[in-house]
Amino acid sequence: MAIAKLGTVVLDCPDPHALATFYAGVLGGTVAAEDGGDWVDLNVPGGQTLAFQEAPGHVPPKWPAPGDSQQFHLDLTVEDLDAAEKDVLALGATPLDTDDRSRAWRVYADPAGHPFCLCAC
Repeated sequence: MAIAKLGTVVLDCPDPHALATFYAGVLGGTVAAEDGGDWVDLNVPGGQTLAFQEAPGHVPPKWPAPGDSQQFHLDLTVEDLDAAEKDVLALGATPLDTDDRSRAWRVYADPAGHPFCLCAC
């Protein structure tokens, strides 16, 4: 028996509304900000919530950095890697590891520096 169910995944960032807007462009969904603006939810289709919390001292993880922790990353499943890449770059993503076009995945950073992968389904 499970002890818990996964609730919200929360990303620290300097600008919660901007990062929620970026991920809304990638995943769809509805952005809902709380009063004060230091916490923003993205209600993603299918019921999962991705949240963004203001962290003024936010230091993005390094990729790749064998001596440093990447902390975590998101794997996002797509049907067409080339089309998805074009779209996430237009939204403000930065390529981190995209040179090997034979792989079924590519690594990017969101505007706050969190790594995420586009993975072909």
